[in-house]
Amino acid sequence: MNDNIGFLIADVSRQIRRAFDAEARAIGVTRPQWRVLTMLSRNEGISQGALADLLELEPMTLCRMVDRLAEAGLVERRPNPADRRAWQLHLTEGAQPLLTRLRGLADNLFADALGDISQSRIEAMRDTLEFIQSNLAARDEAQQEMRAHG
Repeated sequence: MNDNIGFLIADVSRQIRRAFDAEARAIGVTRPQWRVLTMLSRNEGISQGALADLLELEPMTLCRMVDRLAEAGLVERRPNPADRRAWQLHLTEGAQPLLTRLRGLADNLFADALGDISQSRIEAMRDTLEFIQSNLAARDEAQQEMRAHG
């Protein structure tokens, strides 16, 4: 049964990613670019290195993505007033309509995916997934602790 649950979680995630990719591509954005824009909207002024850490990307990979987003007029680098060597990332005004459109795509996709599932079942599923997420985070933390002391 555990293999089945893991497979289902992975397969649903894959299907959602594939559907979102197709819709986002139609308006000229990739899912990785959407992730960068969304994470940046939640962390305005973050450094490129810190954003790479949050997204679990190599710094050079993120740098190329930010370069493309900056060329498209969606992101800008501003000097960090506390550190002349560092840059802070900010969304431009042009990014907001795109983020709103992408959020609408995601909302519609999830509405289709959840179909006529009751709100109580959706909340129970969310609670269960958050509990699984918490268990895995605690497991990861315990393993890191063991490596640090072992």
